[in-house]
Amino acid sequence: MASGAPSLKGRALRLLSQREHSRSELERKLARYEEEPGSLARALDELAAKNFINEARVVQSVLHQRAARHGAARVRQELLHKGIAPERVAEAVAGLAETELERAREVWRRRFGTPPQDAGEKAKQVRFMLARGFAGSVVARVLRDEPDE
Repeated sequence: MASGAPSLKGRALRLLSQREHSRSELERKLARYEEEPGSLARALDELAAKNFINEARVVQSVLHQRAARHGAARVRQELLHKGIAPERVAEAVAGLAETELERAREVWRRRFGTPPQDAGEKAKQVRFMLARGFAGSVVARVLRDEPDE
């Protein structure tokens, strides 16, 4: 290792100090710094044993940051991209399904607030909501319903 260069564990801790990372994310980000085969796995094993790497915290962090503004599909995609176990992702997303319509209405209200006046405007609103990860059936209900005011 070059003198002065942070160790793999040091680099991992720096990343973890910024936000929660899954083991898979850390492996992806730190692989290029591994000089001795197996050293990255050992460093991450140590951090996991000390609970610095915790999948449940990663899930909670993503839910906290994304659920209010994104649909279950988008949250699911992000968790899978982070390397979270599919069964844990399914559990997390199942909890979001109960509030999907309510969250979608709030996102729509903040972004648009008024029903679309023509087909072009409706298409724009639908695209926006779908891109946020809300289900098509939920988006249709949001655009069909009158505001709750």
